[in-house]
Amino acid sequence: MSDQLDLLDEVDLVLNPKKSLNFNYFLYVFFVLSFICMFMFPKIYIQEQIYFKSRDISKLQGEYDILKEENRLIRTSVEFIRFKNQILDTIF
Repeated sequence: MSDQLDLLDEVDLVLNPKKSLNFNYFLYVFFVLSFICMFMFPKIYIQEQIYFKSRDISKLQGEYDILKEENRLIRTSVEFIRFKNQILDTIF
């Protein structure tokens, strides 16, 4: 029985050799990951900066539109007051 097990173990070693992770494989994986990070980090950083800048621009654009509308309302109010004063000046 033990001869058969020994024979099966040897056949198993030949058909399915044990693969161990060596230092070269570790270095290869490390360099591949660092290479990927080296190209992905700037892309992510730039996209994030674009997002924050566009958010700020959108906020400023909203404030600008509000100020333009307030300016239009104030101009119509001033025009109405001038017209009222001109009419009142002519009456008195």
